Amino acid sequence: MQKEKYEKILRSRLEDLNRRLLLVDSDLGRRKDADDEDRAVELENNDVLEGFGRAGLEEVRAINAALQRLENGTFGICVKCGSPISEARLQAVPYAVTCQSCLND
Repeated sequence: MQKEKYEKILRSRLEDLNRRLLLVDSDLGRRKDADDEDRAVELENNDVLEGFGRAGLEEVRAINAALQRLENGTFGICVKCGSPISEARLQAVPYAVTCQSCLND
């Protein structure tokens, strides 16, 4: 496994997420329309944006944990069984903490 490769992937994704989270925060902070009908739509949109924000923050935490595992030398090792996590799984989810077998258990 190539530590530098995954570190680059994780840091790039982290930058992208941070940009998106700033946009979500900015959008949530915009002044709301006074029209009741428009306001109802804005509130629904805010719920969606808040959901994106929560999911983004969870992914940020997972990426930061993966970067820490890279530093500790435990990246790519399943936290459940101790087996290596496959390249294919890490390509799909670079911050994965379990191998495919343990994921399906």
